Amino acid sequence: NVRAMARCIELDRDCADVCALAARLMSRQSQLSKELCALCAKICRACGEECAKHQMDHCQECAKACMKCAEECERMAA
Repeated sequence: NVRAMARCIELDRDCADVCALAARLMSRQSQLSKELCALCAKICRACGEECAKHQMDHCQECAKACMKCAEECERMAA
């Protein structure tokens, strides 16, 4: 389904952008790191859930990476 793949790619891009920003904020010990990590976890989890719906190997690998990232971001946000 083209629409489902478009949604998946959109989430992939959002996830990558938010993860990069979270890493930059953490590297400079920003006071906003925890809040952004909470958002990052939410986006990573949504991305992982969407990618897991697709049977292609790269989607399954992406889903695993997103869920691991979500877990790490949740820990950072705590």
